[in-house]
Amino acid sequence: MKSKNNFYIVITISVLMIALSISISLINFMVSLHSTETDLKTRSLPLTVDNIYTEIQKHVIEPNLVASMMAHDTFLKDWLINDEQNREKIIRYLETIKNKYGMFVTFLVSEKTQSYYTQNGFLEHLSSSKPDNAWYFNFKKIQGDNEINLDFNNNLDNSLIMFINHKIYDNDYHFVGATGIGLKISYINDMLKRFRQEYNFTVMFVNDEGQIILSERTDAKIQNLSDVPELHKLSDQIIVKDSKILEYQKNGENYLLKTKYIPELELYLLVEAKLDDFTENVRQTFYLNLATSLLVTVIITFIILLMIRGYNQKLEFMARNDTLTGLMNRSAFNDSFNDFLHLCKRNGHPLSLIFFDIDNFKSINDTLGHQAGDNVLIRIAELLKTRLRRTDIVGRWGGEEFIIGLVDTDPKNAEVIAETLRKAFEEDSLLIHLTSSPVTASFGIVTAHTGDTIDTLLTRVDSAMYRAKELGKNRIETALEH
Repeated sequence: MKSKNNFYIVITISVLMIALSISISLINFMVSLHSTETDLKTRSLPLTVDNIYTEIQKHVIEPNLVASMMAHDTFLKDWLINDEQNREKIIRYLETIKNKYGMFVTFLVSEKTQSYYTQNGFLEHLSSSKPDNAWYFNFKKIQGDNEINLDFNNNLDNSLIMFINHKIYDNDYHFVGATGIGLKISYINDMLKRFRQEYNFTVMFVNDEGQIILSERTDAKIQNLSDVPELHKLSDQIIVKDSKILEYQKNGENYLLKTKYIPELELYLLVEAKLDDFTENVRQTFYLNLATSLLVTVIITFIILLMIRGYNQKLEFMARNDTLTGLMNRSAFNDSFNDFLHLCKRNGHPLSLIFFDIDNFKSINDTLGHQAGDNVLIRIAELLKTRLRRTDIVGRWGGEEFIIGLVDTDPKNAEVIAETLRKAFEEDSLLIHLTSSPVTASFGIVTAHTGDTIDTLLTRVDSAMYRAKELGKNRIETALEH
């Protein structure tokens, strides 16, 4: 029953500790998760967008400004109108711009002659019937004065190029040609790739129609916001001049989208962040904390179990044993001897009982002190433990009285055992040292007969022991037959 109760106690404590550990870990996780999301929305994402914008200014906006400068350059306008036959001038001009600003290509198209020039010289005459030339004729039709597009150009090593095109007007605002620069998309792609790898952000640029003008090459399959239903639903909020942070779900995962309008490019910068990329560390910390808490709980539970087990063993020992000598107490002896009595009656084996009292023990306490008396009792217990059989049971009856149950022992053998103990006490050098004189005891012996109970045996052996006292002490008396 005690073991069952102990089990319930340990289980209850363990469940409470596990619940506490999980609760604390979960609360910390939720707080950290909320803090991470808040930081992402209010600091990390806006700050990263600003950093990206700075990079864009350096790598995209600057080339756009260069192209715009070329379109407004009076030298270039004058050359187109009055001096196109002198091709060396425009080649040197385009080459100077290319080298000065580190562009991949600089170009010029004359509306009058449909000639296409780069820093390397004249390339071709453009024709609306050529698919590769369609960009120019489409560009002339647009309402704006500039555009950015991506294109494979067979005349420029068949690389994917980002072209920044600007229209050229004369003083009367008549269209006279187009100029601009080209950047290898691999360069831009590396920049966008770095944003993704370093910041865990996906970057793209879209125009007013939702067309994705520029993105990392891995996202090339997405050509328009309409290709992503979740983004298409938010297009009215994305394509606005005001900067916003939008939240949405895609493929069962949560995303944040930061928008920023870039007037220099007339494009919208979109920076997408998957929340799981930023909360992964928080989740791993939660799992680690939870595992650590559970481990600590298991360890504490094990320690508690050991403590309870040890405490119970101590309580059980104290409940059944004398604290001074370590022998059985009266209650434990009665329980054990009663079991032996029933067993011997069933088997027909003899069972004897020895009851003895230390002679003149009160005098030892009075003259030498209670500590000396306690030491005598402890030594008597040690002698009993070393001189009795493992099958015998021995207990401290109370005070200076001791009792011994002898299994399979008839009266004659019981007397031999009692005499052995009497002499051991009297001749023990440690007892003599403790009291400065021999320590003796008076013994009573009784053997169980049919009809005996533990009470009748105790009565008879007690009378035998007192008779030994009356006859001079330090002797053995056998109980009279009843």
